[in-house]
Amino acid sequence: MIGDLHGCLEELHALLEAVAFRPGEDTLVSVGDLVNKGPDSVGVVRLVRSLGGRAVLGNHDDLVLRCGAARRDGADDAFSDSVRRVAKRLADDDVAWLESLPLTLALEGQHALVVHAGLVPGVPVSSQSREHVITMRSLRSDGSPTKRIEDGVPWASLWPGPELVLFGHDAVRGLQRWPYAIGLDTGCVYGGRLTGMIFPERRLVSVPARRVWSEPGKSVAKTQARDDKRLRKLTDT
Repeated sequence: MIGDLHGCLEELHALLEAVAFRPGEDTLVSVGDLVNKGPDSVGVVRLVRSLGGRAVLGNHDDLVLRCGAARRDGADDAFSDSVRRVAKRLADDDVAWLESLPLTLALEGQHALVVHAGLVPGVPVSSQSREHVITMRSLRSDGSPTKRIEDGVPWASLWPGPELVLFGHDAVRGLQRWPYAIGLDTGCVYGGRLTGMIFPERRLVSVPARRVWSEPGKSVAKTQARDDKRLRKLTDT
């Protein structure tokens, strides 16, 4: 299980080496946001595909797919240059693979679920809103989901289980460890770390970013400093 990649191909190679990943024997699973912001989105998609990896759809994956669809209609001007570059470089089979990604993924035999952003407690997984699943970060006091950090509490802090949920998307909060939810977005593309979890032992592993690929905001930078210390103590790398 691996956190948000955002095109950080070198770091993905480093993490796979750190855990002695065995193609054909081990399974790579991503929490989504494989693309955009970082240096080699196409390389990340193709490496994950070549390893038989699995993933859920992230909001940036969705953004690039929407840009690609708009580009085919000559209407992609509303998207940023970085998103347009990624959409242009993806081959048709890369696009088809991204389009096939589910919103949620059950890890067989692990009593765990994978989602990009979050799940609303009390709503069946099959009835969760697509928008919420790929963009939510918090729950307001009335239980409604929101993308905004400051507009509620971490949704994962209120997730009742019994399934363990693995998610990404929230680099501002960074590494999150709640009783029934683990957040693995430790801001690799912002110069933080790329973090994964090995099953069945649920052991954390991380590698440092090679450089800052996208400038972090002040809140992300503060979280990175905290996570760097925590992950050095918790992991072997």
